[in-house]
Amino acid sequence: MKNRFDYDLAVLGSGDAGGEAALIAAKSGLKVALIEANKWGGSSQNYSNVPFGALFYATQQFKNALTGARFGLSSTGLRYNYPTVNNWKNLALRRAKANSKKDFEEAGIACLHGRGHLLSNTEISVNDQTIRAKKILIATGASTLDTGIKIPTNLEYWLPENVLEMIRPPKTIFIVGAGSTGCELAQFFSILGTQVIIADIAGRLLPREDEEVGQVLDEIFNKDKIKVLTQSRVIALEKDGVSKKVIFLRGGQEKSIRVDEVLMCTGNAPNIDVGLENAGVKFNQRGIIVNEHCRTSTRNIYAAGDVLGGHSSTEKALIEARAAMADILGRGKKNPVDYRGIIRVTNMTPGVAEVGVTEDDCIRHDQKVNKVIIALDSVQKANTSDNMMGFVKLITAKRTNKILGGTVMAPHAGLIAQELAMAIRYDMTTYELASVPHLTNDWSELIRVACEQA
Repeated sequence: MKNRFDYDLAVLGSGDAGGEAALIAAKSGLKVALIEANKWGGSSQNYSNVPFGALFYATQQFKNALTGARFGLSSTGLRYNYPTVNNWKNLALRRAKANSKKDFEEAGIACLHGRGHLLSNTEISVNDQTIRAKKILIATGASTLDTGIKIPTNLEYWLPENVLEMIRPPKTIFIVGAGSTGCELAQFFSILGTQVIIADIAGRLLPREDEEVGQVLDEIFNKDKIKVLTQSRVIALEKDGVSKKVIFLRGGQEKSIRVDEVLMCTGNAPNIDVGLENAGVKFNQRGIIVNEHCRTSTRNIYAAGDVLGGHSSTEKALIEARAAMADILGRGKKNPVDYRGIIRVTNMTPGVAEVGVTEDDCIRHDQKVNKVIIALDSVQKANTSDNMMGFVKLITAKRTNKILGGTVMAPHAGLIAQELAMAIRYDMTTYELASVPHLTNDWSELIRVACEQA
């Protein structure tokens, strides 16, 4: 009798979650189809982590050289060549071959390029064909949120997924949204000499992070001559000759600014327009609803990554993909989703990394905790590198002193926070973490000092 399924597993989306799941399935002997509507490898590979990481590193070298006079280093006449900088980014993209179509095909995965749409809980249309799969994983990611700003159809603006394709930095740019992506790109363009204006409806920069982060970042942006417009709601864009006019409300008044370019960093909305209703999959405005094994309301369908909503990160997507595959392969009971220790990073100078609960989380849930904040100059590394702006903040349990959360605002913040991630994952106390030998004259010493003061 003919098998009623073409594949054991069909995956919609080849990004962090979908690509990981497809490779695990193929290595486990399943017959897999991977469906991708855009670029193979998804947004992290093509639009964010890899290209921005390469450009971030280049601009940081430029900034370090420009500010080297205090160390006796001369930067007179120093300048950059943006086409060459772009060439470096493109080289980094070519080198980063993870989750490429070639990788998938070499793993024995059938790669179907087109928009996948669910027809039922086992049928998916792709272009002009229909495939049948025993299990389905939806990992279609997210796209920039439509905020209702009035924009003429003939006015061009930038999004995070294409702004790094600019031929050259503009003289002026208005960034809508002061979350992680907006702040990262604000500093990036500022280093290259662009006059930057960044606006957000919230009362501070990086509104999802601890209040202290926004306060320090405001000082840094002011020092870098980045104009910050908090409590400002952009309502419209208009053409103004070769420029653009940004119209916004602030302090109850309508105001406008004329700039060369506009960048929308307004957050993401999950890509859920894939026929979920046809398969009986429940969802809401935040995204697809799943259980602790990333299984949806339809038993044979799973979902992972940004399509679930919430904080967006490669690490979160990989954890969800692995939990879904563990369940599909019959190992789900011992491998539910465990988000403990995931680090949320904003790649700037200084960097920002948060892990575990924040003080705001504790206030919302009426949770009694202790907190300690230490400045960067608590360790010698701040003095020897002349990096004084930033801090480390710890949130600990009131009675046990177990580490529940932490914020690091310092150079190499992500690496420093990795130690806190381990502590949270394995229920360590501040005493236990402080007792671990730490290098002197190194940024990691910040954790020891913070733990000793907690």
